[in-house]
Amino acid sequence: LYTVLLGLGFRYKLLPDGRRQILNYLLPGDLIGLQSSLMGEMQHSVEALSPMLLCVFQRSQLPELYRNYRGLAFDITWIAAREERILDEHLLSIGRRTALERAAYLIAFLFERGRKLNIFNGRKFIPITQQHIADTLGLSIVHTNKTLKKLAERGLIRWQERGCEVLNGEELMAIAGWEGLGEGK
Repeated sequence: LYTVLLGLGFRYKLLPDGRRQILNYLLPGDLIGLQSSLMGEMQHSVEALSPMLLCVFQRSQLPELYRNYRGLAFDITWIAAREERILDEHLLSIGRRTALERAAYLIAFLFERGRKLNIFNGRKFIPITQQHIADTLGLSIVHTNKTLKKLAERGLIRWQERGCEVLNGEELMAIAGWEGLGEGK
């Protein structure tokens, strides 16, 4: 069980034919491996997008943490509930948003989380590739590229090598029909 202290990464699953689905992005304060701590081996993989610093917890100590450290136990439960809320929004995006709304949501989501955590060092640059976006949104790379061009033409993003500069996060949220994080982190 790990807590992300610094950096940005993502959780993903691979299909037998090599296709990848990015499940969620990992930012400071997020847990990695809670599922495996409760149910055995992790059913997903993790990849770093930037150098990451992790705090390691022995998963065998999790029951003791819940028994003896109620404040920490509450924090872990809160983080798990937040993760569920985020995944609900991601599922809504994949299932019902248009490609343009999906891309706007994903970029706005990453931008808002990163901004609140101050991980972009005052810049508005998210270190992801178009392939990451395609693998998150379930779109082909060609469709993803066309969709991102539409957002760029509207002056909302600027695509750079290995990342996306956000020019108007509020308008991205409006296109996605997303009200934001609605919480502290």
